Amino acid sequence: MPYSHNSLVTRLIVAAFVTSALLTLNACSAQSSGSRVRHLGAPIEGYSHTSDAIDWFSVDGNGGPNVGPHQGGGKQNCCVTLPVIWQPGLTVVVEWEEDPDPFSSSKWSEKPFTDAWRQRMAEQSKEYTQHRVEVEVAPYDALGVVSVHFLPCNEVKVAAGTTRPGLANHPYSYTLNMEEPDQCPTAP
Repeated sequence: MPYSHNSLVTRLIVAAFVTSALLTLNACSAQSSGSRVRHLGAPIEGYSHTSDAIDWFSVDGNGGPNVGPHQGGGKQNCCVTLPVIWQPGLTVVVEWEEDPDPFSSSKWSEKPFTDAWRQRMAEQSKEYTQHRVEVEVAPYDALGVVSVHFLPCNEVKVAAGTTRPGLANHPYSYTLNMEEPDQCPTAP
């Protein structure tokens, strides 16, 4: 029995979907070239332990969710590829943008999203700061959610195990409302 045009189109769409799904799974389970270290994609979440908002951040170029001041968790983006089992010397590159006055627009007289408001927002954004740092990933037994902790003085800590902040076995036990120094120490 010959195929109808609709049946052929449906089969091509299904084949394209299956191929796409297999390529995605393959990307999330990539193996290091020349080694037997298995890697998987892990979701990314952030925690701001400061009064600054994290407008955006990334881990090895993969975007995490924005994070309000003294907030974190609950929102995840996909994914950064890491070894299933932690390896000594494991590091990631974290990049981010901080807004030091995230609630300023609530005090503005300009009506939101008008030209005057957008102009003021453009001026405000000149106060944002961008950062980039290579960070060691805390040891883990099994890969889980990648938790990025933004601390005072632009210090960053990264955990990637199956534990969550607030649990006894999480490598970092920082409060979300950390005390911030008036002046950060300068690098030697």
